[in-house]
Amino acid sequence: MGVTALLVAAALTVVGVAGAVANQATAGPQPKIVGGSEAEPDEHPYVVYLADRRGKQFCGGTLITPDKVVTAAHCVARSSPRRISVVAGRHDTRTDEGTDVGVADMWIHEDYSRVTDGNDIAVLTLEEKVPYETIRPATAEDEDQYAKGTEATVLGWGRIAERGPSSNYLREARVPLRADGDCEETYRDYQPEQMVCAGYQKGGVDACQGDSGGPLIAGDRLIGVVSWGEGCARPEKPGVYTEVRAFEAEIKAAVEGSRSGVAPDSIGIPILGG
Repeated sequence: MGVTALLVAAALTVVGVAGAVANQATAGPQPKIVGGSEAEPDEHPYVVYLADRRGKQFCGGTLITPDKVVTAAHCVARSSPRRISVVAGRHDTRTDEGTDVGVADMWIHEDYSRVTDGNDIAVLTLEEKVPYETIRPATAEDEDQYAKGTEATVLGWGRIAERGPSSNYLREARVPLRADGDCEETYRDYQPEQMVCAGYQKGGVDACQGDSGGPLIAGDRLIGVVSWGEGCARPEKPGVYTEVRAFEAEIKAAVEGSRSGVAPDSIGIPILGG
């Protein structure tokens, strides 16, 4: 998954923020889909991407209502609604299919500071509703979807290799959820109460730069948000995702419009080398 709030001078990468927004919006690990395959067009209509003012994709997101998108805080923390658009219904980023809609408002978790410290979650409110299928975010009732060994699907337009090019097409990959203990041994910053990690011990399949903010799906639920990791698809370096069910109350409040979040300028994020 290659994202760790962009690793910090080392090798963590925040999966996905590029171009102008990338320079402002994230400072951390960035992941993309490595070892996966092109998704079937229209199979995952709830998967969207965030674009900068030039139309360049830099992060992923997930439609949970017709006008609400869950993404990673590190994707938008250094930006503002007017500098971001959400593209829905577009399989190939080179086309103009689907809908390109502006962002009216965004809630960023008030305790977010950098990806490895957690709280890497945000909810965007679109300027208008889009006509695409949505997916439900996981809640406390979805405990079974977080069991060790559960096969989950990660999707995005990020890089297809750690130092490779990004994909023009939406890609997907299946990865097994790992035990929290495994992740704590691998990453000292791993927080089991709000993070989940996934990937094969031998590596080879992961999210990568450009996939940040995108979905981790299991049992028809959004269980994770691509957040950080060390490199992309490295052996014994699983990708780390924000655990959606841990933020059930915050997401519900943001959807209902009762969370104002924090002003982007109030968040300090270190710029790390990826």
